[in-house]
Amino acid sequence: MNKKLESKLVAVTLGTLGLLATSAHAQERTLYIGMNGGTMEKIYVEKVFPDFEKANNAKVVVVPGGSADILAKAQASKDNPQMHVMFLDDLYMIRAVKMGLCEKMKAPEIAELFPNTRFKDDMAAGLNTGFVGIGYNKKMFDANKWAAPTSWHDFADPKYKGKVVFQSPPASSFGLYGFLMINRIQGGNESNFDPGFKVWGEKFGGNVLEYVPSSAKISEMVQTGEAAIFPLTPTGVAAQKSKGIPVEYANPKEGSALLLTAECVIANNKQPELAQKLAAYLISAKAQEAALKFGDMFPTNSKTKSDGTAADVITNVNGWMKSAITVDWDLVNANRSTLNERWNKQVERK
Repeated sequence: MNKKLESKLVAVTLGTLGLLATSAHAQERTLYIGMNGGTMEKIYVEKVFPDFEKANNAKVVVVPGGSADILAKAQASKDNPQMHVMFLDDLYMIRAVKMGLCEKMKAPEIAELFPNTRFKDDMAAGLNTGFVGIGYNKKMFDANKWAAPTSWHDFADPKYKGKVVFQSPPASSFGLYGFLMINRIQGGNESNFDPGFKVWGEKFGGNVLEYVPSSAKISEMVQTGEAAIFPLTPTGVAAQKSKGIPVEYANPKEGSALLLTAECVIANNKQPELAQKLAAYLISAKAQEAALKFGDMFPTNSKTKSDGTAADVITNVNGWMKSAITVDWDLVNANRSTLNERWNKQVERK
């Protein structure tokens, strides 16, 4: 073979390989997922999505935003969805399903989820979970030789008079969950708040030092020795402990209130099969182990395994889940304005 012909063959071969590489790259598909930005986005982009992307020659791109923002985006593009999957807090996910924004999930992994993290007709699924229970000032408890709290009734214990800090239910989900749990153990439910308001006026309200709009102020009040107990989650407690603030978590014997970040596949998206695969992967034990290990996100998949500190978290989650209470958000949404108005007038007297 003469050199001129050989050069032409090499050029043709290289050109063909280039076209093949370009074609393979062109086949990479992109999925857009609406979710919280910041730390959560970083953990998923760096530690959770890559295995799915490699296995499916796909790229997962985050559309960052809070639940209200993501829900608004999905609603605005309902007829021509720009996202394929979205993460929302449970309250917002229930709204999304009712608005017809989600399609039924087909993941076999749904069967592995804790039962109380599944949604009706599998139109969505719990992705990670939290528990609103009791946070307490460990330094103050040790100094007074008090036993750790064990019940929602402890918020009414006379020894905590003037040392209870409670998030305002109209402004804070933690405060709302706390009040709903106290209402429940008094015989109320999400459509009947009378028992909760009655006992609040008689026993609980007198112990409260301050109603705060969010949990942000609690760390300050713990450090100044003002706050003894308050509604909080294990992750909220862990975040404060990491800053050297002496707080601990106690799971009430009546059960904690279950929090969920949920996912759903957006209805009528342009890549339904791949979107379903992504949603299935994200609730798999493998993906949830990574989210727990690198992001301290509590799993909803009952088969999630890990080691070290993460293994202890899984043990705790398994225990807390047995008594966790799922709030009926349909009823809460229907009666929220009434509850808020009544709270402002009767309790905080705004």
